[in-house]
Amino acid sequence: MVKRVVEFIQRLLKRFIYQINTLMKKFILLVIVATSLISLGSCRKKKDTIANIYVFDSTNVPQSEAMVILYGTNTAGTPQQVAVFDTAYTNASGLASFNYNDIYQLGQAGVAVLDIKAQKLNKIGQGIIKIEAEKVNEETVFIQ
Repeated sequence: MVKRVVEFIQRLLKRFIYQINTLMKKFILLVIVATSLISLGSCRKKKDTIANIYVFDSTNVPQSEAMVILYGTNTAGTPQQVAVFDTAYTNASGLASFNYNDIYQLGQAGVAVLDIKAQKLNKIGQGIIKIEAEKVNEETVFIQ
């Protein structure tokens, strides 16, 4: 009689352990899937942050080989180094393109407001461009 009770208890324990193992495996699988979904959803690749400056003369003719400088201006009135100072030359369509992916970081509130100086020979033009994150930002400067 005692032997039967012991065997019965052993069978119950085996079944209980089997069910616990099955639940544990399902739980671990659920944790792995949930972790994977969370990590995949948070890895968003940032888009390009580009500044395109078009340079035209006073008769609306695109100016190739014009030098375009984008630079930050210190508005605080204290001496400090300007973080952005980039130069590019326009192509045949009068376009100078600047890539600011290295300045913009995901989650950052803004990128920059930059001054523009365009020059070809003795013709000069100026302007301002607001660089918005993950967009192609465009501005036109007329040189005279």
